[in-house]
Amino acid sequence: MATKTPVLTDKAPKPLPGIYSQAIVSNGVVYCSGAVPMDPETGKLIDGDIKAHTHQCIKNLGHILEAAGSDLTKVLKVNVFLSDMDNFAEMNSVYTEYWGDVKPCRTCVAVKTLPLNTDVEIECIAHL
Repeated sequence: MATKTPVLTDKAPKPLPGIYSQAIVSNGVVYCSGAVPMDPETGKLIDGDIKAHTHQCIKNLGHILEAAGSDLTKVLKVNVFLSDMDNFAEMNSVYTEYWGDVKPCRTCVAVKTLPLNTDVEIECIAHL
């Protein structure tokens, strides 16, 4: 039977107690929950536009992956949720700075509302 180990780091926003984990490691794979552009120290969304928010989401995911024993270079799949597809190009201008030459598989969808009414949330799956 596969083991399921939760990941928790103070370098990323805390998960809601009893609701979800920042990530789960199982069979050499890290499954990260969605990251919003929240400052882990204040627990509040950072100021800025979609570009700043995209950087913060990926920064938070990077810290979670590191706590799991992985990193952004090992990301296999990314899901991006936008509150408005008009932000697609600006989000991509930041997104493409990450993950090297071989980008992970990705899905990007627009949704009606995101947590704390932010404009972007990003989740990913990586290997150890």
